[in-house]
Amino acid sequence: MTSPAGPEPASSRNRLMASAEKHNVPVRTILTSVGVVAGTYLGALFLYRLRDLFLLLLVGGFVALLLNPAVLFLQRHGIARRGVAVGVVGLISLIVFLGLAFAFGYPLVRSLTHLADTLPGYVKQAQQGQGWLGHLLRRYHVDQWVSQNASKLVSLAQGLSGPALALGRGAASMLVMLLTVFMFVLLLLTEAPKLRTVLLEAIGPHRAERVERLAGEMRRSATGYMVGNLATSIIAGVVVFVALALLGVPFAFLFALWVALVDFLPTIGGALAGIPTVLFAFGHSVEAGVITFVVFIVYTQLENHVLNPLIMAKSVNINPLAVFLSVLVGASVGDWIGGLFGGFVGVLLAVPLAASGHVIARDLWPRVRASD
Repeated sequence: MTSPAGPEPASSRNRLMASAEKHNVPVRTILTSVGVVAGTYLGALFLYRLRDLFLLLLVGGFVALLLNPAVLFLQRHGIARRGVAVGVVGLISLIVFLGLAFAFGYPLVRSLTHLADTLPGYVKQAQQGQGWLGHLLRRYHVDQWVSQNASKLVSLAQGLSGPALALGRGAASMLVMLLTVFMFVLLLLTEAPKLRTVLLEAIGPHRAERVERLAGEMRRSATGYMVGNLATSIIAGVVVFVALALLGVPFAFLFALWVALVDFLPTIGGALAGIPTVLFAFGHSVEAGVITFVVFIVYTQLENHVLNPLIMAKSVNINPLAVFLSVLVGASVGDWIGGLFGGFVGVLLAVPLAASGHVIARDLWPRVRASD
C-alpha cells in the first residue's frame, strides 16, 4: 500500500512572501511601486522619442481646426458630402501652397541664375585686377593669401560636399513631413464628425452637453484670434509693400508676402519678418534700409500696443499680457521639447491654448466658489 501524499513543498516564492510578511516587509507594495516607476519612465522615454511626430500632429490638428469652417461652409452651400467638401478644401489649400512656393522660389532661382551668369565675369576681372573686386584683392593682398593657402581651400571645398548632401536629405525629409501633415489633416477633417460622436457617446449625455458647449467656445476663441491675427498680418504686408515699392526696392511683393506670413506668429513674428527685409533693403541702398527699419519699428509698436489689444479684447476676450506670457512660455517649452521646430509650434499654439484655458477656467470658477 502506498501512503497518502503529503502537502506539496512550498515554492521559493511562497517562502519569500511568507518570510516578508512575518517581518512586516511590504514586498507587494515595493514591487508595485518599482513597476509603476519603471513603466512611467519607459512610457515617458517612448513619448520623448516620438516628440517630433507629436509636434507634427499638433500642427496638423491646428491646421484642421482652421480649415474646418471652410469645410462646413461648403457643406451648407451645395456640397453635402463631407468627403467631397474636404477634398475641395484640400485641393484649394494645395494650390495656395504651391502658389506661395512659386512666389518665393521663382525670385530665388532667378537671383541664383543671375549670380551664376555673372560670376565668371567677376572672377575674370578679379584675376586681371579690374573692377571693384580686383581693386580689393590687390589692395588687401588677397591674391597672395589665396596662393599661399590654395591646398587648404581645395580641402575646404571638398569638405563642403558633406553639408550639401545633408542639405539635400533635409529638403527630402521636409517634403515627406509636409506630405504627412497634409494627409493627416485631410483624414482628420474627414473623420472629425465620427470622432466627435464616439467621444460624446462615451462620456454620457449630461457631460456631453457641457463638453460640447466648452468645445464650441474654445473653437470660437481660437478661430476669432486667428482671424484677427490674419488681419494684422495682411495690414503688415500691405504697409511693407507700399514702403518698399515707394523706395524702389525690388521684389517688394515677395517681401510683403514674407512679412504677412511670418507676422502670423504672435508678438515675435514682426521682428523675425523684419530682419531679412531690412537687410535686403540696405543692400539696395542705405536710405532704403534706414526707412524700412523705421517703418518696421513704428508698425511693430502700433501692432503690439494698439491693434493686438483691440483684437484680443473683441475676438477672444483674453488679456494682452496673458497673450505675451503665453507666447514666451510656449516658445520655451516647445524649444525644450523639440528644438527650433518645437519652439515654432509652441509659439503658434500658445495663444489658442491660452484662450482654451481661459474658457475652461471661466467655466470651473463658479463651481470652485460654490464648493467653498
